Amino acid sequence: MSLLVVGSVALDSVKTPFGKADEVLGGSATYFSVSASYFTTVNVVATVGEDFPDAHLEFLRSRGVDVGGVETGKGKTFRWRGEYSYQLNEAKTLETQLNVFERFAPRVPDRYRQPALVFLANIDPALQRDVLGQVTRPKIVACDTMNFWIEGRQAELKRTLREVDILIVNDGEARQLAGEVNLVKASRAIMGLGPSTVIIKRGEYGALLFSGAKVFAAPAFPLENVFDPTGAGDSFAGGFLGHLAKHPSMDHANLCKAVIFGSVLASFCVEAFSLDRFRTLTRLEIQQRYREFKHLTFFEDLEP
Repeated sequence: MSLLVVGSVALDSVKTPFGKADEVLGGSATYFSVSASYFTTVNVVATVGEDFPDAHLEFLRSRGVDVGGVETGKGKTFRWRGEYSYQLNEAKTLETQLNVFERFAPRVPDRYRQPALVFLANIDPALQRDVLGQVTRPKIVACDTMNFWIEGRQAELKRTLREVDILIVNDGEARQLAGEVNLVKASRAIMGLGPSTVIIKRGEYGALLFSGAKVFAAPAFPLENVFDPTGAGDSFAGGFLGHLAKHPSMDHANLCKAVIFGSVLASFCVEAFSLDRFRTLTRLEIQQRYREFKHLTFFEDLEP
């Protein structure tokens, strides 16, 4: 089933305790689309500048990602520069250059306008809602947001959430949006705004799925080598929505499987800088790590 993502395509410069990378491929729509491409066809709507390397678009095409909705604007590509300490859950932003992204007004090409699923990556909630006005009603609408929009555009965000089925946020964002410290209470408050499903990402502590009255907790996969957490959250969303595009059911058991696939793709993302791990990642490796997740969380019932 077709999957549409609207978000950023960027050039990142990242420093972690394990190395650094300058002017590498990044952006929310990029990580999401490459991750989801292991499951389904992905159509991307984004903007880049005249300086954006053709090789990056070729890489996306090599993954089967349709980049026909990526417009080239006059000026430079969106750039982000950040640094991580040994506390890898949060990046310190050193510089943000919006460039052409500051004028981003998503235009959905005609051939993208009947998607089965839509992921609204982290952009202005008014623009997220505008995208939904350009497409026929998808079976599933999922979105991301951030503290900047929660604090400064909360009324617009709440209007958008009325049209959203799944919200994917981190624990700090969930608490801020709901005004609740407890994540269980926060999830219920957020579901009261519109989404029937809330996923709360907790970095190295895994993810929580709240679907109706049901809850599912998934750990993060224990890794020996973690080089760059950038894009892990969007890779999680890509794996999650990619699975739902392939198996389009919102029942709890299927959502739980989608969370594990999201966690699997996020775990591969952090093993190298930028999207470099995805350049060699195979479907077989994804399936193997999914099975390892199952062994990781299995335990016997209590004895009678």
